[in-house]
Amino acid sequence: AVKDIDVTGYSGGSVLIDTGKLWFIDSAKYMAKLPEWRTIINDTKHDKWINEGRFTLFQNNKGKLMIYIRDFSHHDAGRYAIDVFHNERIYMTLNVEEDACCKKSKNVMVKIGETAAFSCEYSQNHINDHKIIFKEEKDSIETIYSTWNKEERFSISDKHKNIFSVRITAATPDDEGVYLCGVWINRYSYSYSIITTVHLHIINKLNVYQVSGYSGGGLMIKCEHPQYKTKPKYICKESDGCSERMNPGVQDEWMENGDVSLYDDTRAGVLMVFFRELKAADAGTYRCGVNVSHYTESFTELQLSVKHDAKYPKSVTESAHLGEEVNITCQIPEEHEVHFCKEDDNHICQNISSSKVTQMNGSSERNEERVFTVIISNVSVRDAGVYWCGAETRDTYLTFISLNTKIQLNIIMPPVVRHEGESAEIICPYDSIYKSKPKSLCKGKCSTRDRNTLNETVREEKETKTDRLTLNDDVTASVFTGTITGLTAEDAGKYWCAVTLERDLNYLYTHLIVIMNE
Repeated sequence: AVKDIDVTGYSGGSVLIDTGKLWFIDSAKYMAKLPEWRTIINDTKHDKWINEGRFTLFQNNKGKLMIYIRDFSHHDAGRYAIDVFHNERIYMTLNVEEDACCKKSKNVMVKIGETAAFSCEYSQNHINDHKIIFKEEKDSIETIYSTWNKEERFSISDKHKNIFSVRITAATPDDEGVYLCGVWINRYSYSYSIITTVHLHIINKLNVYQVSGYSGGGLMIKCEHPQYKTKPKYICKESDGCSERMNPGVQDEWMENGDVSLYDDTRAGVLMVFFRELKAADAGTYRCGVNVSHYTESFTELQLSVKHDAKYPKSVTESAHLGEEVNITCQIPEEHEVHFCKEDDNHICQNISSSKVTQMNGSSERNEERVFTVIISNVSVRDAGVYWCGAETRDTYLTFISLNTKIQLNIIMPPVVRHEGESAEIICPYDSIYKSKPKSLCKGKCSTRDRNTLNETVREEKETKTDRLTLNDDVTASVFTGTITGLTAEDAGKYWCAVTLERDLNYLYTHLIVIMNE
């Protein structure tokens, strides 16, 4: 048997056709455009859904063969043949008209439990035609609402000229997805023109938190999503409509995004966000969320304020001799928990759990601050570096840590005493994690911009030599040595051992004392 269908659609829109014929699971499907018989779908068999580019054949929930063609253009106009092998052929004539109404696509966002509302514009040619809402399922497109198939939470209002409005009350995560606004264009062939495509996003706001930090200080935010451990997580700013979402891109690894570092921890279901140096421009409302699915997200709202206080952030330098003990004293607001951390190679401040933290009584006149002391005993080269003191606040879905005091801990080696004309060895032990990093010995301030000409660099397992200076790196012992020959009075002074990372880490120093001959 042969069936002939005539369908009219609109350029930029889509059409959905119920052929009235059964799908026949065991039969291959074929579709071609006439008169040249250009193949579109070639002898393909599938239980429910066959897709080739913009053309789809599928089985609806009543077992009928449906045709769906997206993004109509004038090139699509013409006659088609659809074969369900060993059963029957369908001929279809497509007519394409131009109308600004029918090429719309929109994104709609709704919170769980609230009402989703969107409008669909149609051609005045369809004022008296039935309006229908379809939804794209995994392997089908099904009618969600029509005059003969009504759902309790769905409603259509067609009171405005050429526009009908759709409402979905008490939105749930199951409502996510792609909806198609359609008009019934051929009552004899059950053909529908799709005039608007709506992408409905469901958002679940878990809670709202006030977060604060100090301008110039650091801020660590930990957003918890334990039920979605492996789902990709993100943070974005509401002021730009969350159009620029920062996410690590990879999981279980720190990644930089401008002045912010991110870590998506799949073991705990936590997104960690570290602002290295807060600025006034960082203030605002953020979403710290997780993509549950393509159309559903769950997030915590953060209202971040950046404080300007002459007291914070503080910056201090502490020095300690190898093997001795050092006391580091910090102040934090009284109502917060103590946090003490050390910067790693990526300048991320990681919590120090092995240090002994001794808390002392508040010392300010109003008792608004709390003093605590961190004691690091038996100091080694591994303890050198940058530390931060901060205040930690915990809640159900969020932990944030405002870092307000920066401490540079330097290690002091015993002085080296030699006579004029002799050689001096300056020994620089280092943490074994730096064995492949370039090392250098420098005199004086040793900043990147103010280097003493004595500075030279040695790399792993190599020796660097100038007229009077030799640097040698013993990676097995994790020690590099600078040897200066023919000592003069000008060689006396303070020497720094440095490891080159993104910037030089000057972690250890000694004094060279040259005794002049009489």
